[in-house]
Amino acid sequence: MSPFEDSLAAASADRPIAADPTHRYDDRHVASYEAIPTPAELRADLAATATHRATVETGRQEIAAALRGQDDRMVVLVGPCSIHDPEAALEYAARLREQRDALAGDLIVVMRTYFEKPRTSVGWKGLIYDPGLDGSSDAARGLRSARQVLLDVTGLGLPCAVEVLDTITPQYQTDLVAWAAIGARTVESQVHRQLASGLSMPIGFKNGTDGSLGGAINALEAAVAPHAFFGVDGQGRSAVVRTTGNPDVHVVLRGGNAGPNHDEGTVRATAEQAQAVTGHARPVVVDCSHGNSGKDHRRQGGVVTDVLRRWGAPDQGLLGLMLESNLAPGRQDWAPDRPLLPGVSITDACVGWEETVDLLGRCSEAVRGAR
Repeated sequence: MSPFEDSLAAASADRPIAADPTHRYDDRHVASYEAIPTPAELRADLAATATHRATVETGRQEIAAALRGQDDRMVVLVGPCSIHDPEAALEYAARLREQRDALAGDLIVVMRTYFEKPRTSVGWKGLIYDPGLDGSSDAARGLRSARQVLLDVTGLGLPCAVEVLDTITPQYQTDLVAWAAIGARTVESQVHRQLASGLSMPIGFKNGTDGSLGGAINALEAAVAPHAFFGVDGQGRSAVVRTTGNPDVHVVLRGGNAGPNHDEGTVRATAEQAQAVTGHARPVVVDCSHGNSGKDHRRQGGVVTDVLRRWGAPDQGLLGLMLESNLAPGRQDWAPDRPLLPGVSITDACVGWEETVDLLGRCSEAVRGAR
């Protein structure tokens, strides 16, 4: 009789199954568990100062006021598709801070600092998971790198935006985040909707990858409600998390497999449905990349032009725009140990810095023209 058959016989006889080091009943496909710092430990080691907290709180308050129609400025969420080079990200942030200051009368500029990338199949999953870009998956180092980027960028006085993908990583970084997204692949996830109900910043829910809107509207309804769910606390302990609901939520239109969805009719219909849930005057952001540009960075400017023609129309309910932008235009392929060009995306293609400045200027002009 085989060891496995022996075990079955023991179980059927109501006898304890002897421990067998050659046979594993659990974690059969797990190579290892690696300890990482708790959220509280990392936050203490890389601590936010009063300056950081003021920048975060100002960013959150400005976005929330714009959502409610109490601030007529345009929210512009702009920056790299993903951050893989912290030094280049800080150079980008320094330039963007100058634009934020120069255009502050018209725009609420928030930098995309995305550290987690949802993958359709496989690929580089973001700075948190593989900061060395070498396949080593040193996630403990990645958590530190991501938090340091947030400290550096926020320290410049520039509020940050992230995508919430993993349900544990927010504990390590969201005290430094002014706005967050729930992406197209996770918008129908109950876990992410519940998580959003307890987050402290405004949240944008993207429409599904197929372009459908129902998932995002349902997500709004879930996120504004209180929930109880399993999570971890600041000490890394399993806990039941009880939330009050997050009122500062909205929709992000990002297009879909069938094409763009930034047209006048879709934006108006989205605004009406989102307003019925949230009561907010301006609950729609248009993502100028992804399905709306066919993932062609050269078409982001055309999406901006189309949206700006309708800026200020009350039935559009527009809060702002999202742009994927980097120091240099386009993208490059990544592979472990392959040299990379500085300032060029390794995920989605981005517009370059010069075009970014031009697009921000045009957004500012549209806001002034609508007043």
